[in-house]
Amino acid sequence: MLSHHLEGALKDLRDLIKITESDIEDIKASKNNPQFDRLPIKEEKLKSFEAKKAMIDHEISSLMTQNPDADLETLLNKEQHLLLDDLKVELNNLRDSNKHYARLVLVVSNLYNNFLEKIVPTEMQGYQKVASKGSSILEVRV
Repeated sequence: MLSHHLEGALKDLRDLIKITESDIEDIKASKNNPQFDRLPIKEEKLKSFEAKKAMIDHEISSLMTQNPDADLETLLNKEQHLLLDDLKVELNNLRDSNKHYARLVLVVSNLYNNFLEKIVPTEMQGYQKVASKGSSILEVRV
């Protein structure tokens, strides 16, 4: 059963990596809608991975409880050790992909914020940003 959960978790991680790589390509091409369309899929894959990880934790905990004198190295078979190693590698790959995506999102966010600031200059009044009265590009009438 542990091997089954490990394989499922690996599949979810690999799917998340593919989705994140697609997001990276789309943000580079200024395609926002496909990224937003994939959000529910990403969330579902993440929930699925978390559930499988919880089952993996439960299975390993059960093995350790049933065999208190044995260490984890002897409780797991070779395939399970390989799957755990693959899981670590894929988690690192996902972390790297997410870091790259986060950098791109930050750059795009700063770009849009700078554009907005140039169109509608703001100034701080206490803890709030308000449009400055000297806005030369845009005039707002209420």
